[in-house]
Amino acid sequence: MGDVFIRHIELLGYEKRFFPSQHYVYMFLVKWNDLSEKVVYRRFTEIYEFHKALKEMFPIESGDINMENRIIPHLPAPKWFDGQRSTQNRQGTLTEYCYALVNLPHKISRCLHVVNFFKVRHDDMNPVTDSQTKKPEVFLLPKDAKKNPTDITGPIVLQTYRAIADYEKSSTSEMALKAGDMVDVVEKSESGWWFCQMKNKRGWVPAAYLEPMDGPDESEEQEPNYAGEQYIVQKSYTAVEDDELTLKEGDTIEVIHKLLDGWWVIRKDETTGYYPSMYLQKAGEANTSMKSELRNRIAPPRRSTIRNAKSIHKQSRKLISQETYRRNSKKYIQSRRNMKENLQNKAKVLIEKNEQEENKPKAQPAVPPRPSKDLILNRCTESTRRKIL
Repeated sequence: MGDVFIRHIELLGYEKRFFPSQHYVYMFLVKWNDLSEKVVYRRFTEIYEFHKALKEMFPIESGDINMENRIIPHLPAPKWFDGQRSTQNRQGTLTEYCYALVNLPHKISRCLHVVNFFKVRHDDMNPVTDSQTKKPEVFLLPKDAKKNPTDITGPIVLQTYRAIADYEKSSTSEMALKAGDMVDVVEKSESGWWFCQMKNKRGWVPAAYLEPMDGPDESEEQEPNYAGEQYIVQKSYTAVEDDELTLKEGDTIEVIHKLLDGWWVIRKDETTGYYPSMYLQKAGEANTSMKSELRNRIAPPRRSTIRNAKSIHKQSRKLISQETYRRNSKKYIQSRRNMKENLQNKAKVLIEKNEQEENKPKAQPAVPPRPSKDLILNRCTESTRRKIL
């Protein structure tokens, strides 16, 4: 047992491959204790053999001696023939198995058998391919798969993007790019880091370096929302460019425009500017280990800072100037203030009206006239009549 161990294993989905013959492999995102993230591919038969060996290594925890002591999760044996339906249906079981495996006592979850099985192999980085055969089909597990593990997408036709400039990777989990490279995007993260694959390579790439083949990508972005969503700053950042904001951890801000490259336009009081989205957390949202890991990474590059960027499109991407953001933001804030003042004035008028009504002297009831002697003699009781006689 060494210092290296796995913090989390996430099932991303599976691939249908056609070389050397048609078969299926599961895609796992493995997160290590050094904060690196690796994607590995394993057939189910491999996973089952790994599971059997793990049970033999820990007979007590596997329930071989006493079933009441079993803590190693169950895993069904592979079928005689694994088709696409069985591969798909097994994903929920594998998701639960990986979660349980990582949360076992350290002597099991951090043993060399587990660590070595999920280490990146040569085939993970350079899968065997044949240009004469079909491209592998990727089936991704939806993000809400915990609610419905059997709900699966696909087949997925991944979006192809083109690199607009050279990019040198700064960590092993990233992927280097050359201008003109074509990549398939597997996952788009709001942080501005996208997980991509290109031929035999896979890794995280800054979204700012990519453009879609069919035209500028502003259509994928949300429209500005000048009402703003409240977020809390989870990591301080000092502005480098003039249109960025410097904020401290714990500051409360409003996000008014979420952009694909991970640099969002935010508002602090009446000031607007860019800030890395990966350092923000929505107000009232619970913290997660995944978000904490993202905050430990550097912010992705911004589109405006990329030198020698060359687009293949004649029409350039539309950009909103910071002056437009400020002007529209001030208009919204002013209209919100006016509305608030109007409501306060209306409330004040109602309160004053109610006070005036309360302070008005209340009319006293009229005293009825004294009945006549004849009326008393005709209508009252004997005892009352005696009093006037």
